[in-house]
Amino acid sequence: MAQHFLLSPQARSVSILSVASMSEKRAYAKLKRIMWDANGGKPICPHCGGLDHWELEDDRKWRCKGCRKSFSLTSETIFKDRKLSFRKILAACVIFANGVMGVSACRLSRELDISYKSAWVLLQKVRDALGQNEETAQLAGVVEIDGAVFGGSMPRLPNSKKLWEEFKRKNKAAAKKRQKLIVVMRERDDPETGKTGKLRTFLLPKEGDAIPIARDILLPDTIVHADMSPQWEPLQLLFETKRINHSEHFSHDGACTNMAESFFERMRSAERGVHKHISGAHLHRYAMELAWKEQNRRVSNGEQAAMMISAVGKAPPSKTLVGYWQGRKGKPSGNGNSSGPANDQDDDAIAYLTGRTAV
Repeated sequence: MAQHFLLSPQARSVSILSVASMSEKRAYAKLKRIMWDANGGKPICPHCGGLDHWELEDDRKWRCKGCRKSFSLTSETIFKDRKLSFRKILAACVIFANGVMGVSACRLSRELDISYKSAWVLLQKVRDALGQNEETAQLAGVVEIDGAVFGGSMPRLPNSKKLWEEFKRKNKAAAKKRQKLIVVMRERDDPETGKTGKLRTFLLPKEGDAIPIARDILLPDTIVHADMSPQWEPLQLLFETKRINHSEHFSHDGACTNMAESFFERMRSAERGVHKHISGAHLHRYAMELAWKEQNRRVSNGEQAAMMISAVGKAPPSKTLVGYWQGRKGKPSGNGNSSGPANDQDDDAIAYLTGRTAV
């Protein structure tokens, strides 16, 4: 029997011990080399992309000759106005990569000796960066599409069996309102080329809202697999579609959505075993993180950390997480659609994940 990749030496190319032994100067040089890899580790202006500059501080701050704006390594990234040291940022990325099912903010706060609030915002910002790095990816070949709801669990049942039915009746409707739908589009791996399939996740009010998104991100010759939900009927007009009746089969005549279901099981395992509870307002960020981990499941932790840092260098400052604990959360305008998301944060998430601007 073949050895699981996570048990192989190839999966371990960096350890937290190697980062802990680094000096601040060495950690800074490492981040600089990864974030500005396109220019050989030399500064790139985040404002205009210019490569010509002059140094203002000793290898820590520059001024662009093109736009005349000053910048540093973290300018116009999610770590803008950072307070954490570069070594802790690098260590956080390695810990994040090592968490196959995710990393809790409580664990990160203890390992880095930072406050829980700082750890929570740091993780959410990294999840945002990973999602933005994949937002233009298109899918092709064989793609499975499915939806699943998360959240909305009821409080603990009373000890008396006589009170169970009344308790369920009173709390079931409220719990259902808290449920959020995640739709995944998962490209199957190509056994001939060895290419790992990509994943895209979306927070949507209903499954049918994924149809226009599928039209945009799936190439015309894509073969789509979906279940028998009426919401997926329009797919048959756009793509070659295979349907599977889950009440009768897991797989039948070559049609199945087992890979999509496998991703949802990863999300449920992460919620049960790592996070315990995922808020509906931030569900899309956890979905993006786990989709990224699933897509790069056969990539070493060192490569994952480097990919993560590279994504951080490209992601602009978060509008919803800057000043989060000080009550300065970004509040994008709603779309006025009663069938849309329940709050402004969800509306911003849907607009961001679908690549559309909320109006």
